[in-house]
Amino acid sequence: MGYKLDGVLTSRWFLGFLYRFVRAYAWTFRLRVENEAAWVHAVEKGGTVLLCAWHQQFFSAIRHFQNYRRFNPRIMISRSKDGAIVAGVARRTGWHPVRGSSSRGGREAMYNVIGGLKNSRLAGHIVDGPRGPAGQVKAGVIRMAHASRAAIVPFYVSADKAWYFNSWDRFMLPKPFSQVVLRFGAMINLAPPGNDGDFDAQRRQLEQTMLPGLVGFLNGE
Repeated sequence: MGYKLDGVLTSRWFLGFLYRFVRAYAWTFRLRVENEAAWVHAVEKGGTVLLCAWHQQFFSAIRHFQNYRRFNPRIMISRSKDGAIVAGVARRTGWHPVRGSSSRGGREAMYNVIGGLKNSRLAGHIVDGPRGPAGQVKAGVIRMAHASRAAIVPFYVSADKAWYFNSWDRFMLPKPFSQVVLRFGAMINLAPPGNDGDFDAQRRQLEQTMLPGLVGFLNGE
């Protein structure tokens, strides 16, 4: 029974339905986008950008992120059953899912994303991965930025009315017709890799930069 259900959830017709549902749901948001122009201009002029977010907030960005399909961007998505569903939706928005994570297929997927960054100059990444811990930036984002010479651009989503799931990341789902803000941070250009201490310092610095944007987690809401 479970096998049949998995087949339905990853079937072409269901993924098409889910994509249309997500778009329709997201259209109810009163969306405001902040600080987008600088990094888009950089990519258009030949720069390379790696957009980074917490797992908690990726759903709210799906509608707007289809606007970037002209860049042929890539994004790493886990090889889990849930990942297969997310990948199906991402593909329909014009993003190219690369399957892998820190627990399975991560190295191959990371090199695939790096190759994509060198060609299309835009990719996305979930910094705390598919399993967390929440608020902990994994090392992969730093390695990809170094290898592709990409600027890291954090982005954050907040909503005036939202549900928070009882999951490891307190997944956020804005309520219909809520005010949703998609805010991009300043472009972060990492110094060339030095010793291991420098590498971890950069990871921790990005973590501290992004932690204030982890909505409803740090303050225990």
